[in-house]
Amino acid sequence: MAELHPVRPSRLAAGLTRLADWAVRTRRRLWLCSFAVFLALAGAWAAATPLAASPDEHAHFIRAAAVARGQFGGPEVMVEHTVAGVDSEFAETGVRLPGWYAQLPHEHECYSWQPAVPASCAPKIGSGGPTVQVTTAAGRYHPAYYLYAGLPSLVTDGPTALYLMRLLSAVLCAALLASAMVTAAEWRSRRPAMTGLLVAATPTALFLAGMVNPSGGEIAAGILVWSAMLAMLRSPDPLLLNRRLARLGIGGLVLINIRPLGLLWFAGAAVVGLLVHRRGALRPLLRRKALWGWTVLLGTASVGALLWSRSHPDHSVITLPPWYNSPAVAAKDAFGNSMDYIHQMIGWFGWLDTKPTVLTWVVWTAAIGLLAVLTVVLGRRRDALSAVLVALGIVLAPPLAQAAQYHLGPVWQGRYLMPFAVGLPLLCGAVLADRTASGGPALPWRRLTATVVLPLALANLAAFYWTLRRFGVGTSGSLFNRHAHWLPPGGWVVWTALYALAALLLVVPAFASDHAGTPSAGRRAGRRHRLRADGPPLAAVD
Repeated sequence: MAELHPVRPSRLAAGLTRLADWAVRTRRRLWLCSFAVFLALAGAWAAATPLAASPDEHAHFIRAAAVARGQFGGPEVMVEHTVAGVDSEFAETGVRLPGWYAQLPHEHECYSWQPAVPASCAPKIGSGGPTVQVTTAAGRYHPAYYLYAGLPSLVTDGPTALYLMRLLSAVLCAALLASAMVTAAEWRSRRPAMTGLLVAATPTALFLAGMVNPSGGEIAAGILVWSAMLAMLRSPDPLLLNRRLARLGIGGLVLINIRPLGLLWFAGAAVVGLLVHRRGALRPLLRRKALWGWTVLLGTASVGALLWSRSHPDHSVITLPPWYNSPAVAAKDAFGNSMDYIHQMIGWFGWLDTKPTVLTWVVWTAAIGLLAVLTVVLGRRRDALSAVLVALGIVLAPPLAQAAQYHLGPVWQGRYLMPFAVGLPLLCGAVLADRTASGGPALPWRRLTATVVLPLALANLAAFYWTLRRFGVGTSGSLFNRHAHWLPPGGWVVWTALYALAALLLVVPAFASDHAGTPSAGRRAGRRHRLRADGPPLAAVD
């Protein structure tokens, strides 16, 4: 009898490489494929998460609907809130909307912070009704994002409007992340750069991308800013410079205008990029007219964002616990919560009341640790120092921020830091890609990539399913969501299957072959294909 030979893992890797090579053959194809996958992931989170079941989403729904109707501001209304058992008065903004919007602040109250309680207890969201005054805690935020996200509320109402708002947010984030994917694929040694990007796109980043929350766009824009900044300064290419400047400019405009801290995070990416830049990269950059055009746009946006923030101060009256009485105490408390912040950046869902499986945290932490160790060991001294500085910034930023605003109470969350924190895996991927392409130590990157990104796909799916289970049956319910008390539109099977497929497809481009042709050959090939309708092949411009 003939001997049966099992399929070797190398054959699977070869198949993934062929599929990846097809996907990255042109920029347009890779962008469209990446956009579709990121949209599927963010869209699955949007559909599988109960409405108003993410941090402050009810306030962002109301703000978006109001701005879309031309209400960029409104009267200040003091609203009583009890936080951590302490009574306070929050300064919110009054707006005029259909009466059903007034229900949204109470939509999540019956199950939030009670993981064993499924979301089925939430009242049904209505529609229509007379115009009434509704308050939102997001009234001081820059209106640009809300003007975009609130458009569906002008043509429909009720749950349909809210889901469409989420979909628009997912479209914005998917476009930014797809541009970052194309930027990573342009490195001469693609696999390390794309692995860094996939590590940066944590389940929390994808979850927030599907919510109506400026944090989602802020994180996606941060990923694009870091990707374009590092590629431009670390792997300079005259043929790609204008494209990278455009991506950096678009990401920067979103980052600066979407939340008050955006300008600080952009500056952090710029400083680190200059620290690790390759000799000779700055001179041609400074000679480009496009640089100064984008600088004017970003400068104007920065001034506008600062003026908006200054003209909309927070007059909330926060009653602090007796023990929370000084900046030193605030810093110490925030430092003690460092691991919680890190876990929140990887995956922590709902109103920070829904943790994923331990698998998700372990896999992502191991992936980040592996990239960091390889960077410190294989990178130049300046590269290793820069990675250490970014890691220190991730740990020290929350204590410093809490100390500076301790009068607001312990309000810091991991997502606030993510536009800067995504820089660590992206920086490590960039350093390793550059060292590999420039004749550094030869590493089995196909095997290393598979070792990192395939577990990421599994951990990503586990986070999604575990969160959907929590909302459907509660943490003490059936493991397989049987007899679910709450179901997303279309049922849980559809969205779980879509997420599983998208999570696997997301990591496929990381298996693409490297093309390290000579620069002169690359320039000739780039000119030869410049007029192609679907853009030049990525292999030609490496």
